[in-house]
Amino acid sequence: MMQPQRRIHAENSKYTAILFIVIAFAVITNAIRDLNQLHDYSSSFQAVVLDWFQPGPESYAVGFSAQPVECTSVLAQDEVRSDEFRWTGLVAPGRTIEIKGVNGDISAEPTSGVNVEVVATKKARRSDPALVDLRVLEHSEGVTICVVYPSDDPNNPNSCEPGKGGRMNVRNNDVKVDVALRVPAGVNFNGRTVNGEIVARSLASNVVLSTVNGSITISTSGYARANTVNGEIAATLGDTNWPDKLEFNTVNGGITLDLPQNISAEVKADTFNGAISSDFPLAVVNRVSRKHMSGTIGSGGRELILKTLNGSINLRRAG
Repeated sequence: MMQPQRRIHAENSKYTAILFIVIAFAVITNAIRDLNQLHDYSSSFQAVVLDWFQPGPESYAVGFSAQPVECTSVLAQDEVRSDEFRWTGLVAPGRTIEIKGVNGDISAEPTSGVNVEVVATKKARRSDPALVDLRVLEHSEGVTICVVYPSDDPNNPNSCEPGKGGRMNVRNNDVKVDVALRVPAGVNFNGRTVNGEIVARSLASNVVLSTVNGSITISTSGYARANTVNGEIAATLGDTNWPDKLEFNTVNGGITLDLPQNISAEVKADTFNGAISSDFPLAVVNRVSRKHMSGTIGSGGRELILKTLNGSINLRRAG
C-alpha cells in the first residue's frame, strides 16, 4: 500500500506533467499562429513586390542589371547633371492628379489656385537626365504624369498608363527624379514611386500613396490609403466616410494614424514585432495579444486594416 507522502508526491508529479503539457501546447499554438502570420506578411510582401516588378504590358515594372555601366563621359565626383520639367494644368474637382515615379521622392502641398502645378527635378552623375522623359496623359479620371526612362529593349518601349498599367524597365540609369506638386482643394492625389519617400501635407482631397523603399507622410481633410515595404507610415485623416476598406501596410516600419474624434470603424491591426495602442475605446472582438487585435470603434461599419511586420501600430485622436 502506497504511503500518503509517496501518494502526494506522485499526484504532484502528475499535475506537474499535465501543467507542462498545457504550457507546451500553448507555446506551440502561439508559435504556429505567429508562423502563420509571418507567412501572411511574406505573402503581402511578395504581392507588393510583384505589383511593382512583374514585367508585362499591364504592369509597372522595374529591373536592375548587375552589368557594369558604360559611360561615354566621366564627371567629377561632385559634378551633377541636372534638368527640369514643369507642367501646369486644370484637373477638375473630384478627378485625380497621379504621379508615377521610379527613383526619386514625391511631395505634394496645397495651392489656393485652380491649377495643378508640377515641377520635376532630374539629377544624375553618370546618365543623361535629358533622356528621361516626363509624359503627361489626360484621361477620363484625371491626369497621369509618368517618369519614363529609356528602354534598353527597342522591341519593348516603356510606356505611361494610369494606375497599375504601363511598363517601366530601368537598367544602368542613375537619374533621380524628384517631383513636387501643388494640388487644389477637391483634386485627389495618387502618388507611386519605387525608391523614394512620399509626403503629402495639408491637402483637401483623398490620397492614395505607394512606394517600396521609403516612408510615407500624409495629412489631409479627406481620407487616405498607403503602402510601403521599407518605411514608416504617418497619416492624419479628416474624413471618416471612406468607401470599402481603408488599408495601411508596411513591412519594416511603424504605422501611426491620427483620426477624427467621431470615427466609427471595424479595426483589424496586426504586427509581428511591435505593439498596438489606441486612444479610442474599442469593443474588442478578438485580441490574442498586444500584436493582434480586432475590434470596433464607435458604431463600427467601415473596415480599417493596419499591418506591419517590424514596427508598432498607434491609433491616436486628432487634435
